[in-house]
Amino acid sequence: MALNQVEIGEEKAILVGVATPSTPQERVAEYLDELAFLVETAGGVPVKKFMQNLPCPDPKTYLGSGKLNEMRDCIAENKIDIAVFDDELKPSQQRNIEQVLNCKVLDRTRLILDIFAKRAQTAHAKVQVELAQYQYLLPRLTGMWTHLEKQRGGIGMRGPGEKEIETDRRIIRDRIAYLREKLLEIDRQKTTQRSNREKFIRVALVGYTNVGKSTLMNLISKSEVFAENKLFATLDTTVRKVVINNLPFLLSDTVGFIRKLPHNLVESFKSTLDEIRETDLIVHVVDISHPDFEEQIAVVTQTLAEIGAADKPVLTLFNKIDNYRWVEKEPDDLTPKNRHNITLEELMQTWMAKMDSKTLFVSAKTKENLEQLRATLYEEVKRLHVLIYPYNNFLY
Repeated sequence: MALNQVEIGEEKAILVGVATPSTPQERVAEYLDELAFLVETAGGVPVKKFMQNLPCPDPKTYLGSGKLNEMRDCIAENKIDIAVFDDELKPSQQRNIEQVLNCKVLDRTRLILDIFAKRAQTAHAKVQVELAQYQYLLPRLTGMWTHLEKQRGGIGMRGPGEKEIETDRRIIRDRIAYLREKLLEIDRQKTTQRSNREKFIRVALVGYTNVGKSTLMNLISKSEVFAENKLFATLDTTVRKVVINNLPFLLSDTVGFIRKLPHNLVESFKSTLDEIRETDLIVHVVDISHPDFEEQIAVVTQTLAEIGAADKPVLTLFNKIDNYRWVEKEPDDLTPKNRHNITLEELMQTWMAKMDSKTLFVSAKTKENLEQLRATLYEEVKRLHVLIYPYNNFLY
Protein backbone atom coordinates (compact mmCIF):
# COMPACT_ATOMS: atom_id res chain seq x y z
CA MET A 1 0.00 0.00 0.00
CA ALA A 2 1.68 3.21 -1.14
CA LEU A 3 1.08 6.50 0.63
CA ASN A 4 -0.68 9.11 -1.50
CA GLN A 5 1.67 11.85 -2.63
CA VAL A 6 0.93 15.53 -2.49
CA GLU A 7 -0.14 16.25 -6.05
CA ILE A 8 1.12 19.75 -6.72
CA GLY A 9 0.91 19.54 -10.52
CA GLU A 10 0.66 23.07 -11.86
CA GLU A 11 -0.74 24.44 -8.64
CA LYS A 12 0.11 28.02 -7.73
CA ALA A 13 2.03 28.43 -4.50
CA ILE A 14 3.02 31.15 -2.07
CA LEU A 15 6.26 30.76 -0.09
CA VAL A 16 6.56 31.67 3.58
CA GLY A 17 9.53 32.26 5.88
CA VAL A 18 10.35 33.91 9.21
CA ALA A 19 13.36 36.15 9.84
CA THR A 20 14.71 36.03 13.38
CA PRO A 21 17.69 37.67 15.13
CA SER A 22 19.73 34.55 14.34
CA THR A 23 18.49 34.31 10.73
CA PRO A 24 18.39 37.79 9.10
CA GLN A 25 16.18 38.81 6.19
CA GLU A 26 18.96 38.45 3.61
CA ARG A 27 19.51 34.83 4.57
CA VAL A 28 15.78 34.05 4.66
CA ALA A 29 15.43 35.57 1.18
CA GLU A 30 18.06 33.10 -0.07
CA TYR A 31 16.23 30.26 1.69
CA LEU A 32 12.97 31.24 -0.02
CA ASP A 33 14.75 31.22 -3.39
CA GLU A 34 15.77 27.61 -2.69
CA LEU A 35 12.22 26.83 -1.55
CA ALA A 36 10.95 28.21 -4.87
CA PHE A 37 13.31 25.83 -6.69
CA LEU A 38 11.94 22.96 -4.61
CA VAL A 39 8.36 23.90 -5.54
CA GLU A 40 9.31 24.07 -9.23
CA THR A 41 11.03 20.69 -8.96
CA ALA A 42 7.79 19.28 -7.52
CA GLY A 43 5.86 20.74 -10.46
CA GLY A 44 4.33 23.80 -8.78
CA VAL A 45 4.45 27.47 -9.73
CA PRO A 46 5.79 29.91 -7.11
CA VAL A 47 3.74 33.12 -7.24
CA LYS A 48 4.70 35.25 -4.23
CA LYS A 49 6.96 35.20 -1.18
CA PHE A 50 5.96 36.27 2.31
CA MET A 51 8.45 37.04 5.09
CA GLN A 52 7.89 38.29 8.63
CA ASN A 53 10.36 39.50 11.25
CA LEU A 54 9.73 37.80 14.59
CA PRO A 55 11.82 37.03 17.69
CA CYS A 56 10.93 33.39 16.95
CA PRO A 57 8.16 31.60 14.98
CA ASP A 58 4.78 31.77 16.74
CA PRO A 59 4.24 28.42 18.53
CA LYS A 60 0.55 28.35 17.53
CA THR A 61 0.43 29.78 14.02
CA TYR A 62 4.11 30.21 12.99
CA LEU A 63 3.28 33.78 11.84
CA GLY A 64 1.46 36.70 13.43
CA SER A 65 -2.29 37.07 12.84
CA GLY A 66 -1.82 40.18 10.69
CA LYS A 67 0.54 38.45 8.26
CA LEU A 68 -1.74 35.38 8.09
CA ASN A 69 -4.72 37.60 7.20
CA GLU A 70 -2.62 39.33 4.52
CA MET A 71 -1.76 35.92 3.08
CA ARG A 72 -5.40 34.81 3.25
CA ASP A 73 -6.45 37.83 1.16
CA CYS A 74 -3.66 37.17 -1.38
CA ILE A 75 -4.71 33.52 -1.65
CA ALA A 76 -8.33 34.43 -2.29
CA GLU A 77 -7.49 37.19 -4.77
CA ASN A 78 -4.97 35.19 -6.82
CA LYS A 79 -6.61 31.76 -6.49
CA ILE A 80 -3.55 30.30 -4.80
CA ASP A 81 -3.70 26.54 -4.29
CA ILE A 82 -0.97 25.92 -1.74
CA ALA A 83 1.06 27.69 0.96
CA VAL A 84 4.58 26.30 1.47
CA PHE A 85 6.48 27.09 4.68
CA ASP A 86 10.28 26.95 4.79
CA ASP A 87 10.39 25.29 8.21
CA GLU A 88 8.85 22.04 9.44
CA LEU A 89 5.50 22.87 11.03
CA LYS A 90 4.18 21.26 14.17
CA PRO A 91 0.90 19.36 13.57
CA SER A 92 -1.01 21.92 15.64
CA GLN A 93 0.56 24.83 13.72
CA GLN A 94 -0.44 23.28 10.41
CA ARG A 95 -4.04 22.80 11.51
CA ASN A 96 -4.31 26.36 12.83
CA ILE A 97 -2.82 27.82 9.65
CA GLU A 98 -5.16 25.82 7.41
CA GLN A 99 -8.16 27.14 9.33
CA VAL A 100 -7.10 30.71 8.56
CA LEU A 101 -5.85 30.34 4.98
CA ASN A 102 -8.46 27.87 3.69
CA CYS A 103 -5.93 26.25 1.34
CA LYS A 104 -3.52 23.35 1.31
CA VAL A 105 -0.55 23.91 3.63
CA LEU A 106 2.80 22.15 3.22
CA ASP A 107 6.00 22.54 5.15
CA ARG A 108 9.52 22.12 3.79
CA THR A 109 9.80 18.54 5.06
CA ARG A 110 6.61 17.34 3.33
CA LEU A 111 7.64 19.06 0.11
CA ILE A 112 11.05 17.33 0.11
CA LEU A 113 9.37 13.99 0.87
CA ASP A 114 7.06 14.52 -2.09
CA ILE A 115 9.98 15.27 -4.42
CA PHE A 116 11.80 12.17 -3.21
CA ALA A 117 8.65 10.11 -3.84
CA LYS A 118 8.42 11.44 -7.39
CA ARG A 119 12.12 10.82 -8.05
CA ALA A 120 12.34 7.32 -6.56
CA GLN A 121 12.81 4.78 -9.35
CA THR A 122 14.06 1.55 -7.78
CA ALA A 123 12.19 -0.61 -5.29
CA HIS A 124 14.88 0.21 -2.71
CA ALA A 125 14.42 3.99 -3.01
CA LYS A 126 10.63 3.67 -2.99
CA VAL A 127 10.69 1.71 0.28
CA GLN A 128 13.03 4.27 1.85
CA VAL A 129 10.83 7.21 0.87
CA GLU A 130 7.58 5.49 1.84
CA LEU A 131 8.94 4.76 5.32
CA ALA A 132 9.93 8.41 5.79
CA GLN A 133 6.48 9.54 4.58
CA TYR A 134 4.63 7.36 7.07
CA GLN A 135 6.89 8.45 9.92
CA TYR A 136 6.10 12.06 9.02
CA LEU A 137 2.37 11.40 8.72
CA LEU A 138 1.83 9.43 11.94
CA PRO A 139 1.83 12.38 14.41
CA ARG A 140 -0.23 14.47 11.98
CA LEU A 141 -3.30 12.28 11.67
CA THR A 142 -5.29 14.31 14.18
CA GLY A 143 -7.46 16.75 12.30
CA MET A 144 -7.02 14.89 9.02
CA TRP A 145 -9.70 12.53 7.71
CA THR A 146 -7.55 9.85 6.23
CA HIS A 147 -8.78 6.30 6.06
CA LEU A 148 -5.96 4.31 4.52
CA GLU A 149 -7.60 0.91 4.37
CA LYS A 150 -10.89 -0.72 5.27
CA GLN A 151 -11.13 -1.51 8.95
CA ARG A 152 -9.78 -4.94 9.68
CA GLY A 153 -12.16 -7.39 11.34
CA GLY A 154 -11.51 -10.50 13.35
CA ILE A 155 -11.23 -11.39 16.99
CA GLY A 156 -9.62 -8.66 19.06
CA MET A 157 -9.26 -6.28 16.11
CA ARG A 158 -12.34 -4.10 16.56
CA GLY A 159 -12.67 -2.55 19.99
CA PRO A 160 -15.95 -0.97 21.12
CA GLY A 161 -16.22 2.56 19.76
CA GLU A 162 -12.85 2.51 18.04
CA LYS A 163 -12.39 5.69 16.00
CA GLU A 164 -11.23 5.95 12.40
CA ILE A 165 -8.13 7.84 13.57
CA GLU A 166 -7.12 5.02 15.91
CA THR A 167 -7.51 2.47 13.14
CA ASP A 168 -5.41 4.58 10.81
CA ARG A 169 -2.68 4.92 13.43
CA ARG A 170 -2.56 1.15 13.88
CA ILE A 171 -2.44 0.57 10.14
CA ILE A 172 0.41 3.08 9.74
CA ARG A 173 2.40 1.59 12.63
CA ASP A 174 2.00 -1.88 11.10
CA ARG A 175 3.16 -0.52 7.74
CA ILE A 176 6.17 1.22 9.32
CA ALA A 177 7.18 -2.03 11.04
CA TYR A 178 6.88 -3.91 7.74
CA LEU A 179 8.92 -1.32 5.83
CA ARG A 180 11.65 -1.27 8.49
CA GLU A 181 11.97 -5.04 8.27
CA LYS A 182 12.10 -4.82 4.48
CA LEU A 183 14.85 -2.18 4.67
CA LEU A 184 16.84 -4.35 7.08
CA GLU A 185 16.71 -7.13 4.50
CA ILE A 186 17.83 -4.73 1.77
CA ASP A 187 20.62 -3.43 4.03
CA ARG A 188 21.92 -6.98 4.50
CA GLN A 189 21.88 -7.54 0.74
CA LYS A 190 23.68 -4.24 0.10
CA THR A 191 26.31 -5.04 2.73
CA THR A 192 26.92 -8.41 1.08
CA GLN A 193 27.21 -6.78 -2.34
CA ARG A 194 29.76 -4.28 -1.06
CA SER A 195 31.80 -6.98 0.68
CA ASN A 196 31.86 -9.06 -2.50
CA ARG A 197 33.47 -6.30 -4.54
CA GLU A 198 37.06 -6.87 -5.49
CA LYS A 199 39.80 -4.98 -3.73
CA PHE A 200 39.20 -1.65 -5.43
CA ILE A 201 39.54 1.77 -3.87
CA ARG A 202 36.08 3.31 -3.55
CA VAL A 203 35.52 6.99 -4.36
CA ALA A 204 32.21 8.74 -3.60
CA LEU A 205 30.92 11.97 -5.14
CA VAL A 206 29.05 13.90 -2.46
CA GLY A 207 27.69 17.43 -2.23
CA TYR A 208 24.70 19.68 -2.01
CA THR A 209 21.89 18.80 -4.37
CA ASN A 210 22.16 20.12 -7.93
CA VAL A 211 25.90 20.88 -7.87
CA GLY A 212 26.67 18.67 -10.89
CA LYS A 213 27.69 15.34 -9.32
CA SER A 214 25.87 13.20 -11.90
CA THR A 215 27.31 15.18 -14.81
CA LEU A 216 30.80 14.71 -13.39
CA MET A 217 30.06 11.03 -12.87
CA ASN A 218 29.19 10.70 -16.55
CA LEU A 219 32.37 12.51 -17.64
CA ILE A 220 34.73 10.55 -15.40
CA SER A 221 33.17 7.12 -15.88
CA LYS A 222 31.91 7.66 -19.44
CA SER A 223 28.49 6.37 -18.37
CA GLU A 224 24.94 7.67 -18.75
CA VAL A 225 23.75 8.46 -15.22
CA PHE A 226 20.55 10.56 -15.21
CA ALA A 227 21.42 14.24 -14.77
CA GLU A 228 19.01 17.17 -14.74
CA ASN A 229 19.01 20.79 -13.55
CA LYS A 230 16.58 20.02 -10.74
CA LEU A 231 16.95 19.19 -7.08
CA PHE A 232 17.40 15.52 -6.16
CA ALA A 233 17.75 14.28 -9.73
CA THR A 234 19.62 11.29 -8.27
CA LEU A 235 18.28 9.25 -5.33
CA ASP A 236 19.79 5.82 -5.87
CA THR A 237 23.53 5.39 -5.45
CA THR A 238 25.12 4.51 -8.80
CA VAL A 239 28.48 2.72 -8.79
CA ARG A 240 30.72 2.50 -11.85
CA LYS A 241 34.15 0.97 -12.40
CA VAL A 242 36.58 3.60 -13.67
CA VAL A 243 40.06 3.01 -15.09
CA ILE A 244 42.61 5.84 -15.30
CA ASN A 245 46.05 4.94 -16.67
CA ASN A 246 45.38 1.23 -16.08
CA LEU A 247 44.44 1.93 -12.44
CA PRO A 248 40.86 0.77 -11.69
CA PHE A 249 38.66 2.08 -8.89
CA LEU A 250 34.94 2.27 -8.05
CA LEU A 251 33.18 5.64 -8.38
CA SER A 252 29.76 6.21 -6.79
CA ASP A 253 27.26 9.02 -7.32
CA THR A 254 25.21 9.60 -4.16
CA VAL A 255 22.01 11.41 -3.21
CA GLY A 256 22.48 15.16 -2.80
CA PHE A 257 22.28 16.82 0.60
CA ILE A 258 20.22 19.89 1.39
CA ARG A 259 19.65 22.32 4.23
CA LYS A 260 17.17 20.96 6.78
CA LEU A 261 17.21 17.50 5.21
CA PRO A 262 14.37 15.67 7.03
CA HIS A 263 15.70 13.44 9.79
CA ASN A 264 13.34 10.62 8.75
CA LEU A 265 14.89 10.65 5.28
CA VAL A 266 18.41 10.41 6.71
CA GLU A 267 17.31 7.42 8.79
CA SER A 268 15.44 5.77 5.91
CA PHE A 269 18.36 6.24 3.51
CA LYS A 270 20.83 4.62 5.90
CA SER A 271 21.78 1.86 3.48
CA THR A 272 22.29 4.41 0.69
CA LEU A 273 24.46 6.57 2.94
CA ASP A 274 26.50 3.50 3.91
CA GLU A 275 28.13 3.87 0.50
CA ILE A 276 29.63 7.13 1.77
CA ARG A 277 30.51 5.75 5.20
CA GLU A 278 32.45 2.86 3.65
CA THR A 279 34.18 4.81 0.90
CA ASP A 280 37.94 5.39 0.86
CA LEU A 281 37.90 8.88 -0.67
CA ILE A 282 35.20 11.56 -0.70
CA VAL A 283 35.06 14.02 -3.59
CA HIS A 284 33.08 16.95 -2.22
CA VAL A 285 31.53 18.73 -5.21
CA VAL A 286 30.66 22.42 -4.69
CA ASP A 287 28.77 24.77 -7.01
CA ILE A 288 31.09 27.78 -6.93
CA SER A 289 28.58 29.87 -8.92
CA HIS A 290 25.93 29.58 -6.19
CA PRO A 291 25.64 32.79 -4.13
CA ASP A 292 25.54 30.82 -0.89
CA PHE A 293 28.00 28.03 -1.62
CA GLU A 294 29.81 28.56 1.69
CA GLU A 295 26.72 27.55 3.67
CA GLN A 296 26.22 24.60 1.32
CA ILE A 297 29.75 23.45 2.19
CA ALA A 298 28.86 23.72 5.88
CA VAL A 299 25.64 21.71 5.39
CA VAL A 300 27.49 18.89 3.62
CA THR A 301 30.30 18.88 6.20
CA GLN A 302 27.77 18.68 9.03
CA THR A 303 25.81 15.89 7.32
CA LEU A 304 29.00 13.88 6.74
CA ALA A 305 29.75 14.20 10.46
CA GLU A 306 26.21 13.07 11.35
CA ILE A 307 26.50 9.89 9.29
CA GLY A 308 29.95 9.04 10.62
CA ALA A 309 32.06 9.97 7.58
CA ALA A 310 33.89 13.02 8.92
CA ASP A 311 37.23 11.21 9.13
CA LYS A 312 37.40 10.30 5.43
CA PRO A 313 40.03 11.92 3.18
CA VAL A 314 38.39 14.63 1.07
CA LEU A 315 39.10 16.15 -2.33
CA THR A 316 37.16 19.42 -2.65
CA LEU A 317 35.99 20.01 -6.21
CA PHE A 318 34.63 23.44 -7.08
CA ASN A 319 32.41 22.95 -10.13
CA LYS A 320 30.65 25.36 -12.55
CA ILE A 321 33.53 27.82 -12.82
CA ASP A 322 32.12 28.71 -16.24
CA ASN A 323 29.06 30.16 -14.48
CA TYR A 324 30.94 32.21 -11.86
CA ARG A 325 29.82 35.86 -11.80
CA TRP A 326 31.31 38.88 -10.04
CA VAL A 327 30.85 42.67 -10.04
CA GLU A 328 33.95 44.70 -10.89
CA LYS A 329 34.69 47.45 -8.37
CA GLU A 330 35.15 51.05 -9.48
CA PRO A 331 38.65 52.48 -8.86
CA ASP A 332 37.37 54.77 -6.08
CA ASP A 333 35.13 52.13 -4.51
CA LEU A 334 36.31 51.57 -0.92
CA THR A 335 33.97 48.62 -0.32
CA PRO A 336 35.97 45.71 1.15
CA LYS A 337 36.55 42.78 -1.13
CA ASN A 338 34.00 40.01 -0.66
CA ARG A 339 32.51 36.99 -2.39
CA HIS A 340 30.60 39.14 -4.91
CA ASN A 341 33.26 41.58 -6.12
CA ILE A 342 36.41 39.52 -6.65
CA THR A 343 37.46 37.56 -9.68
CA LEU A 344 37.55 33.80 -9.84
CA GLU A 345 41.36 33.93 -9.89
CA GLU A 346 41.35 35.95 -6.66
CA LEU A 347 38.83 33.58 -5.13
CA MET A 348 41.09 30.63 -5.92
CA GLN A 349 43.81 32.23 -3.79
CA THR A 350 41.60 32.68 -0.71
CA TRP A 351 40.86 30.22 2.08
CA MET A 352 39.48 27.66 -0.41
CA ALA A 353 42.93 27.11 -1.91
CA LYS A 354 44.34 26.76 1.61
CA MET A 355 41.88 24.16 2.87
CA ASP A 356 43.14 21.04 4.61
CA SER A 357 41.88 18.97 1.69
CA LYS A 358 43.13 19.18 -1.88
CA THR A 359 41.19 21.66 -3.98
CA LEU A 360 40.40 21.72 -7.70
CA PHE A 361 38.37 24.08 -9.87
CA VAL A 362 36.55 22.58 -12.86
CA SER A 363 33.60 22.96 -15.20
CA ALA A 364 31.67 19.80 -15.98
CA LYS A 365 29.81 21.73 -18.68
CA THR A 366 32.84 22.97 -20.65
CA LYS A 367 35.17 20.18 -19.41
CA GLU A 368 37.69 22.79 -18.26
CA ASN A 369 40.40 21.27 -16.02
CA LEU A 370 38.85 17.82 -16.44
CA GLU A 371 42.23 16.26 -17.23
CA GLN A 372 43.67 17.83 -14.08
CA LEU A 373 40.82 16.18 -12.14
CA ARG A 374 41.53 12.78 -13.69
CA ALA A 375 45.26 13.12 -12.92
CA THR A 376 44.51 14.07 -9.30
CA LEU A 377 42.11 11.17 -8.89
CA TYR A 378 44.76 8.83 -10.25
CA GLU A 379 47.35 10.05 -7.74
CA GLU A 380 44.93 9.89 -4.80
CA VAL A 381 43.63 6.42 -5.69
CA LYS A 382 47.18 5.11 -6.20
CA ARG A 383 48.26 6.53 -2.82
CA LEU A 384 45.26 4.99 -1.02
CA HIS A 385 45.67 1.64 -2.76
CA VAL A 386 49.29 1.33 -1.64
CA LEU A 387 48.21 2.29 1.87
CA ILE A 388 45.13 0.04 2.18
CA TYR A 389 46.21 -2.94 0.04
CA PRO A 390 50.02 -3.05 0.41
CA TYR A 391 50.19 -6.70 -0.73
CA ASN A 392 47.96 -6.27 -3.75
CA ASN A 393 49.49 -3.38 -5.65
CA PHE A 394 49.09 -2.69 -9.33
CA LEU A 395 51.98 -1.98 -11.64
CA TYR A 396 51.80 1.79 -11.95
